[in-house]
Amino acid sequence: MAKLTWHGHSTFTIEAADGTTILVDPWFDGNPVADRGIDDVKDVDWIFCTHGHSDHFADAIPLAKRTGATLVSSFEVIQFAGSQGLEKVHAMGIGGGYDFPFGRVKMTAALHGGEVHGDDSGHWTCVPGGFVFEVDGVRIYHAGDTALLTDMQLLKGRVDVALLPIGDNFTMGPEDAVRAIEFIEPDVVLPMHYNTFDQIRQDPGAFRDRVGERARVEVLEPGGTLDLGKG
Repeated sequence: MAKLTWHGHSTFTIEAADGTTILVDPWFDGNPVADRGIDDVKDVDWIFCTHGHSDHFADAIPLAKRTGATLVSSFEVIQFAGSQGLEKVHAMGIGGGYDFPFGRVKMTAALHGGEVHGDDSGHWTCVPGGFVFEVDGVRIYHAGDTALLTDMQLLKGRVDVALLPIGDNFTMGPEDAVRAIEFIEPDVVLPMHYNTFDQIRQDPGAFRDRVGERARVEVLEPGGTLDLGKG
């Protein structure tokens, strides 16, 4: 059975039944709510980054170099990673999908900024996105940092577990996240990208109440884990 662990902010680990470990938007050091530091992260096979902002990408290249994981992100982020000496990479584009050894992944649209952390030259930018992972028969949508998009309606019936930002200010807030749930109709929702700092302070319990019967909302503490077995 696959399982999902939230490490705080937008950082998640998806562990497949065969032990394959997928890390999404790694930000440990410097993250005030993270359940661990970067040195505590040992075995990673794949690292996926929705975009290049530091709170989603800062630890990606160091971790990929240390663990031997393959970094997957937008073409522009992967070009930057290559310029930093990272060789195990895989570039994707919005709307594209790929069959990885652990399952299929599709990159979805997101509406957000495009800075690439670590680029001192100002040369690099990126197209922000999200990912839909299919792991052990479970479809997991990590929305990344995004505003509410009508394109989310295209995911209706194609997502079992949705990881949605609710922090407001930099991303959609609770009200728009509820509308996203109405668009997508997932079975389970995990709120993310909230309470890391004051500008994105939210009450996840109030969000769960607002969602009501639309979906089952699982509120995890950093380090909390959700089993992803279907049925």
